[in-house]
Amino acid sequence: MTKDEFDALLMCCRNDEDILDFARKFIIHGIPYVFNGREDEFFEFRNRIGKHFSIDYYQVYIVGSGKLGFSYLKGTEFNYDSDIDVAIVSEELYDRYLKYIRKFQYDLERSRERLVEREYKNYIKFLKYMAKGWMRPDLLPIKIEGIDLKTNWFDFFNTISYDKSEVGNYKVSAGVYKSYNYLEYYAINSLKEYIQILKVEKETGNE
Repeated sequence: MTKDEFDALLMCCRNDEDILDFARKFIIHGIPYVFNGREDEFFEFRNRIGKHFSIDYYQVYIVGSGKLGFSYLKGTEFNYDSDIDVAIVSEELYDRYLKYIRKFQYDLERSRERLVEREYKNYIKFLKYMAKGWMRPDLLPIKIEGIDLKTNWFDFFNTISYDKSEVGNYKVSAGVYKSYNYLEYYAINSLKEYIQILKVEKETGNE
């Protein structure tokens, strides 16, 4: 599917139910663009991540330009400079990290932990995403209970990036959603935002 075809189909959505169906069909489910014609390798890639985190392979999704072949919000084509965006949907894994954050938050309030201004801003941003049911590892504080959760997370995904796994010569990035509902909600809201952009472009003649 091209971006123009994507835009045309999206603009045919008449209500929230149509947008939900669109999100499920094109944004979340199906074989990703980057694995087109390589269904077995897509399974192995998901299974590799699932085994590392002790979750099921079907809780691992590819979203973003690696899924579609383009970024609809950025208006760019998928290429070798693109990241592979992985969405892990697991309440158990989400809560596993949340327990570390809970302890860190209590220690922060009791001045047992300290953050410099830049770290504090990132931490507030991190908490805002957590409220949306999305754990963003790139915004994690560096040290929590003496464990470098952030580095450990990125060390693993580095081992499956740049031709070191089935996905190919790309950087692999990932986040954790508390449940499938949170992933859907994020996808739907992104599509609604994009619909408004398309409407403005049509009205101003900037299509």
